[in-house]
Amino acid sequence: MSWLSSLKSVFSPAQEVKEEEIQNVLQSYILPNSNHALKDRITQVNVEGRILQITINTYPEEADHLQKIHDDLADALEKCGIQELNMHVIQQKHAQGESCSNHDHGKQGHSCASNAQTATPSSAQKLPPVVDASGNTAPAAAKQDEDPNNQPIQKAAPQQRDVPKHPRIQNVILVSSGKGGVGKSTTTVNLALALQKLGLKVGVLDADIYGPSIPTMLGNAGRTPMIEAENFVPIDAYGMAVLSIGHLTGDNNTPVAWRGPKATGALMQLFNQTLWPDLDVLMIDMPPGTGDIQLTLAQRIPVTGAVIVTTPQNVALMDATKGIELFNKVQIPVMGVVENMSTHICSNCGHEEQIFGTGGGDKLSEQYHIPLLGRLPLNVQIRENADAGKPSVLVGDDAAESYMAIAQKIADQLPQVEKPKNRIF
Repeated sequence: MSWLSSLKSVFSPAQEVKEEEIQNVLQSYILPNSNHALKDRITQVNVEGRILQITINTYPEEADHLQKIHDDLADALEKCGIQELNMHVIQQKHAQGESCSNHDHGKQGHSCASNAQTATPSSAQKLPPVVDASGNTAPAAAKQDEDPNNQPIQKAAPQQRDVPKHPRIQNVILVSSGKGGVGKSTTTVNLALALQKLGLKVGVLDADIYGPSIPTMLGNAGRTPMIEAENFVPIDAYGMAVLSIGHLTGDNNTPVAWRGPKATGALMQLFNQTLWPDLDVLMIDMPPGTGDIQLTLAQRIPVTGAVIVTTPQNVALMDATKGIELFNKVQIPVMGVVENMSTHICSNCGHEEQIFGTGGGDKLSEQYHIPLLGRLPLNVQIRENADAGKPSVLVGDDAAESYMAIAQKIADQLPQVEKPKNRIF
């Protein structure tokens, strides 16, 4: 099967990637200082999301041109929607036109050949690893299958400092946790409403693609956004601009069964193709874990800081630690820790009990030298009000004051908000 047929069979692009234009680039590129076409040297091509991996055969006299080949292709493919190019080189032993003696063999055990097409590696040949958000390659276990003398040419992944600012959003705050079930979404909507009460213009983006709960908590489940000039118009929720994948599925029963590249593509579409108003703060409710969506955000969305939500339980703390480590690696400041479900007071007898343990937030704060922003109780009112679409800060229940105090500490860490000249509030 040709590489072109292979490309068509494995193609799983992000929405921004243009398959036909990628084919045209690969088929039309001529190698530097020669009349040889790149398409005659390609042995393998694979596309995952916006990452393209390509394996080609080269000869010793072409070694000085490999970086130029990579850079030329990367520039051309970027216009087709490819964000990252990994080029794996299989270098043949003899220059073109030389014949092979019977005892000559390539370093990998492949027969030496003057024709590049006869040197196609076996189907077991490993493709190079994809670089992670910190610019490093995959773990050592993944490198064992690579030829140390034939490293892939890789373009470093974008860093947080290089991501351009959104024209209408001054600050992006991630609300994150290492695991699910710690009250992250509830914390997001209440902190967003609290920041709004402090006088900031606030929006909310639900990045929990697989388990969107923001529409329910803000009382607009089942509503779908308007489309204007091929952009989403965010839904208004208590004066905040809000958008979630849950608003696009139409109900609470439809599962989002997408692989990583499609999920991250959907997230970027919600961020970039939405007519956000001028916002002082956009709160992003993150999915649990440290996977594709977290890395995509770090590489492609300008983030002011992250708020970590945890319970005092050791299992939750272990996962929260991983989240903090990830943000440190991708140069996103951690603004502090919120210890949720910190204590429970019996509504009948008034007895106070630490159901999930004590001191978890203090441990994280001390270990990473980050603020403990506050503690929130395990309170039935918080759950009931969130399920009813009227969060605590909105109705002023017993937890509202705690959310307001946490929001004030977050606001104090924000850069000075500069209001656009056309803002009238």
